Amino acid sequence: MTSLESVREPVLDKDGVRLTVEDAIATVTLTNPAKRNAQSPALWRALTEAGRLLPGSVRVVVLRGEGMSFSAGLDRQAFTPEGFDGEPSFLELARGSDADLDAAIAGYQDGFVWLRRNDIVSIAAVQGHAIGAGFQLALACDLRVVASDVQFAMRETSLGLVPDLTGTHPLVGLVGYARALEICATGRFVQAEEAERTGLANLVVPVDELDAAVRDLAGALLAAPRDAVIETKALLRGAAGRSFEEQRAAERAAQARRLRDLAGLAD
Repeated sequence: MTSLESVREPVLDKDGVRLTVEDAIATVTLTNPAKRNAQSPALWRALTEAGRLLPGSVRVVVLRGEGMSFSAGLDRQAFTPEGFDGEPSFLELARGSDADLDAAIAGYQDGFVWLRRNDIVSIAAVQGHAIGAGFQLALACDLRVVASDVQFAMRETSLGLVPDLTGTHPLVGLVGYARALEICATGRFVQAEEAERTGLANLVVPVDELDAAVRDLAGALLAAPRDAVIETKALLRGAAGRSFEEQRAAERAAQARRLRDLAGLAD
């Protein structure tokens, strides 16, 4: 595969996350292929930092994983008594107060939520395994282009846990409650054909065409004026929480802003 990353110096390169920027496209890469890009609290903090460091000129964010797998999910070291070096183990967190535990999980989620910002369109380029936290990271993006060897799975329930990294809301929105429940409760694999058929994947391509397909999609997204894309994304993201009449009103308000801007009459 030809790399999506710029040859420029990384903006960030730490804890298994690398951020590079070239013009209006940023690439966030998970960089621990030896562990199939397994995730940890340090990686989640690095993802949060990548979002904070994103230049204002960026319009498209591509999220990818080095190696054969996008991300095999949470590093199982998290469940050992010693946990990760310099980190409280999950067992220690469980013994803390409700407020402390809630704050810790909210901090982990911060690495995922910025990918939904209205001022960017995020694309997950997914190959191989995207399991648990890896599945949720792909779900955090607006769009998913997947290789034909993709295997999604939500394994948290099988471990006695629940998906808690912001993946449940987009999963239900994409495939519906009944299928989302079945996927999560069984922990089964969802492969490429089903992912495309159910809306989890926008596009399925051969493994060696993944980067090229993502580049083409990013280019198409950049062809439209930025403000129109921002307004459209905000309209679509809010649609599920509005009634039909409320959505009509939101469309009118958004279009009025665009028309005034095009006419040079914006405030």
